Amino acid sequence: MKNKPETLVIFSPAFPKDEDDTEWLPWLQAIVKALNKNFPSLKIIVFAFQYPHHTKTYHWNGNTVIAFSGMHRGKFSHVFMWLNIIKKFYAVKRKQNIKGIFSLWCGECTLLAKYCSRFFSLPYYCWILGQDARPFNTYVKWIKPKPQQLIAMSDFLVQQFYDSHGIKPSGIIINGVEPSMFGPLPSKRDIDIIAVGGLSVLKRYDIFIEVIASLKEAFPTVNAMLCGDGEETDRFKIMITELALEKNIELTGAVKHKTAIQKMQQSKILLHPSSYEGFSSVCLEALYAGAHVISFIKPMKHDIKNWHIVHTKEEMISKAMELLNDKQLLHESVLVQSMDGIAKEIAALFGFTENNSK
Repeated sequence: MKNKPETLVIFSPAFPKDEDDTEWLPWLQAIVKALNKNFPSLKIIVFAFQYPHHTKTYHWNGNTVIAFSGMHRGKFSHVFMWLNIIKKFYAVKRKQNIKGIFSLWCGECTLLAKYCSRFFSLPYYCWILGQDARPFNTYVKWIKPKPQQLIAMSDFLVQQFYDSHGIKPSGIIINGVEPSMFGPLPSKRDIDIIAVGGLSVLKRYDIFIEVIASLKEAFPTVNAMLCGDGEETDRFKIMITELALEKNIELTGAVKHKTAIQKMQQSKILLHPSSYEGFSSVCLEALYAGAHVISFIKPMKHDIKNWHIVHTKEEMISKAMELLNDKQLLHESVLVQSMDGIAKEIAALFGFTENNSK
């Protein structure tokens, strides 16, 4: 194994199809780049199960990506894909000194990580990221993970996974941001309240619209922005018209990740009314952008500076009104975790430190 490069394999449902594809899992892109920066001798190979829509091996910023295009496969075709994944993994192992497998979400990727781990006597860890902690995740009963193989993204997910599946993840690696993506904080913030995300039922941005409608009574010129696209777009357009909020809420549609960050740096408050979140990337980005965050879900047991937790829509309205009325409200960057920090914690799972990366 001395002449074989030390390698970390990442199993993920998706990965960008090329270096210009910046919208697919931007946080994962940042983590891979952070691994490259902090551990230059550690080779990264990504197995992308569902996306891109091709079955090629390609390079992304110097990293090898093996795609399997499983998004639209039928049940039996999926079985053949799994066999192909194991075959490809064996081929990689023959050429690389694989340190282990880091699998994203406790689902299909982790099921295959378990089998590859067993067949080739390698460690694997599963990073629980959100919906996979809920009771309807049937993969867990097939994976039968041990607590020490499970890493949750937040305290909230540790408890959710335990309540749902009776297994308590033994580790936590919290979500983070990439500071280099942010410019200097502006001296003026023109957007009073912003929301950023996919316009799905789960995200509950109808509450965002209702909150703005209530705030308009006290702040007639309140300036709000909703960035995103999705199944609820048409319904939200109707709501905005019915509530006479055309001059108060701008629906931007889908925006690039970089643009969303710029808009958050121009905002006083980020409102996040989602009913379920593992550890929201957009909330962490808003904090680093200098905005205050109001949400229903508390990701960690401890409080996070400038992140305000509420329990009802009425409390959300009250907290937003309090913050907007505060003429001395500070807008400072709050860094909860960096991508460099995440990269170091992931590498440490497999016994890889900065000292042995030189």
